[in-house]
Amino acid sequence: MLRSLMTAASGMKAQQMQVDTIANNIANVNTNGFKRSRLSFRSLLYQTIREPGAPTSSNQSDVTGLQIGSGTEVSGSSKVFSQGELQATAGPLDLAIRGEGFFRVSLPNGELRYTRNGSFRKDATGQIVTAEGYRLDGAPTIPIDATSVIIGTDGTVSTMSGNDQLPTEIGTLTLTRFANPAGLKAQGGNYYSETLSSGTPQQVAVDENGTGTLEQGFLERSNVQTVDELVALIIAQRNYEVNSRAIKVSDEMLQQVNQLIR
Repeated sequence: MLRSLMTAASGMKAQQMQVDTIANNIANVNTNGFKRSRLSFRSLLYQTIREPGAPTSSNQSDVTGLQIGSGTEVSGSSKVFSQGELQATAGPLDLAIRGEGFFRVSLPNGELRYTRNGSFRKDATGQIVTAEGYRLDGAPTIPIDATSVIIGTDGTVSTMSGNDQLPTEIGTLTLTRFANPAGLKAQGGNYYSETLSSGTPQQVAVDENGTGTLEQGFLERSNVQTVDELVALIIAQRNYEVNSRAIKVSDEMLQQVNQLIR
């Protein structure tokens, strides 16, 4: 009965983490470029009371043996990098990636971060930056007198100024690709950093090696599906309740044993 208490408690802890993860997904349903998280679970150690094939009291062989599990635990969490829907914004520096690539931005301390949020703007010096002021790595500087910016699906950046009749190409954007995006470490603010699991970042041209193409005037929405998350939330809640019930039943059985001892 003590084992059942601890086993059910492990189930409650696991389901609480599941609810926490689902809540974070739902909270970010309107976050540009957000990727939902999912948990994976594994069983805890088993106590082997009788080995399979061991002789029984009737000189027969025990076919299945007897093992009792001790519960479950969360074995890990990962991001699901499926494509989110594209939403039109008409912003000249709003960019959406249709593919597997990431934007690479430079922090003030020189560190690099990666994101799917393509909501950019031009700062006072003509640099393309994020809302936090992080510079889009490798992006050309936009002339101060530019009246329009044109970004092709292949990442080509062109501008028009004054009385220009035709756009002038000023540079090309690149994207970053990872062998295992699920191994990226979430850093908050919708940014990721590389890890040993993600592999070395590969800075390549747009639409090369699966990085995808760019869509100017669009933003990628979160890939969270609210209905799916609500269904998962109900399942987690039910599982939590069942484990709670198991603890209550085990407690009642312990009380009955104590009464017998008295």
